[in-house]
Amino acid sequence: MSQSTAETSTRTPRGVTDLFTAGGRLTVIPRKAARREQLLAHLTETLFAADRAYTEPEVNGLLLTVHEDCAALRRYLVIAGHLTRTRDGSGYRRATTTL
Repeated sequence: MSQSTAETSTRTPRGVTDLFTAGGRLTVIPRKAARREQLLAHLTETLFAADRAYTEPEVNGLLLTVHEDCAALRRYLVIAGHLTRTRDGSGYRRATTTL
């Protein structure tokens, strides 16, 4: 890793801080898949505890703290495998990952 790359990753965790306002609101949901994946990983790590179940209203409430389109973010998180959803859609959990 070059020094400039190391400096950038130190200043910008997961490369997503430029997507947020100073107040912590998401300015846009990225269209590019790789960029959106970075955002989804960041949201998963910062908003959802690994060992807790969430109801749909709880998930919506957490996502609304960063962006008004909580349904799109919720859908992206499930499709990307960051959150798992019960068959009836009433419960969500942070997906377990192996790194």
